[in-house]
Amino acid sequence: MALRTLESLGSLEGKRVIVRCDLNVPLKDGVITDDGRVRASLGTLQALVDQGAKVIVISHLGRPKGEPDPQYSLAPAATRLGQLLGADVALAEDTVGPSAKALVDSLENGQVVVLENLRFNAGETSKDDAERGAFAAELAAFGDAFVSDGFGVVHRKQASVYDLAQLLPSAAGFLVANEVEKLDRVVNDPAKPFTVVLGGSKVSDKLGVIENLLPRVDRLVIGGGMLFTFLKAQGHAVGKSLLEEDQLETVKRYIAEAEERGVELLLPTDIVVAEKFAADAANEVVPADAIESSSFGAEGLGLDIGPDSAKAYAEAIRTSKTVFWNGPMGVFEFEAFAAGTQSVAQALTEVDGLSVVGGGDSAAAIRTLGFADDEFGHVSTGGGASLELIEGKRLPGLEVLGW
Repeated sequence: MALRTLESLGSLEGKRVIVRCDLNVPLKDGVITDDGRVRASLGTLQALVDQGAKVIVISHLGRPKGEPDPQYSLAPAATRLGQLLGADVALAEDTVGPSAKALVDSLENGQVVVLENLRFNAGETSKDDAERGAFAAELAAFGDAFVSDGFGVVHRKQASVYDLAQLLPSAAGFLVANEVEKLDRVVNDPAKPFTVVLGGSKVSDKLGVIENLLPRVDRLVIGGGMLFTFLKAQGHAVGKSLLEEDQLETVKRYIAEAEERGVELLLPTDIVVAEKFAADAANEVVPADAIESSSFGAEGLGLDIGPDSAKAYAEAIRTSKTVFWNGPMGVFEFEAFAAGTQSVAQALTEVDGLSVVGGGDSAAAIRTLGFADDEFGHVSTGGGASLELIEGKRLPGLEVLGW
């Protein structure tokens, strides 16, 4: 089945269109620290404004407990959205109450309003189908059509993602359609050589990705905290480095399967080992198979891949035609342990083909390290959603849109 896109809804002039965006922006003291998600929603919203639709934006922010909580108000996101659209964007004081109703009723063609945080209503995330459905019905009463454009939540069976799409004529917005197209290409039609780069803290978070992609990739590159479980599986001591003992047998199986399939498995040859987990920790580079040979002995912990590994990883990435990256190579938040992630990110910008950054910590890393999103083929707006799609799972928020 093909994903229903905006065109399938026909002319939307004068129609009330509810758009599920992902305005779940990071805030510090009420100020947005990264407006990437607001910017990502602009394409669809501007297209609807240009068509003369009456646009009702809905989103969540943070994890309020099913009731109003001022610290999770969408006010900063609504203000930023107005600035980027160059228009007045009003924010309702509630989600489906009198303020929302009054704002929706006053909408004129081409205007945009934002309803308050969806998660101020317990029905949004309820596991009870009836409670979720009741909330979705209240939202549906505001609209003539529904556009799903919050990719970061399409893996959730929530009222504004799943139930609402079944109550109104519905379609994917530009952002969701683009995410699905790029990620589907990675899994089902990658140009070769195809390289997958996985990092982050835990192997257990990436099991589904490895299972689904190992039969399809040419190279599998491992970094981050998860690499120490691979090293331990090969019989090497890893000091106090992060380790998932319960995944050792699984990792041994992956190593054997990679060899069997002729997949090039790249593990680090050197590691940056630190005395402790701190930005200013004393550190040194040691061979990956001799981590406890550092000055810190068995107390040392690995916090980044070493310079030789970073070079080898960058070369593997640069010579690929399709690259999917999820998870930093080290503790990039600390400058002393960011070089591996920096090297991988830089190499992704130099790929002659499709380079995909899989959202979450990887997207945060590239921005922290000073890269712009447009330097990459695609930067996903959904960490969990992009991983589940890459794992080959069916996502509720996409299934209801015909995918």
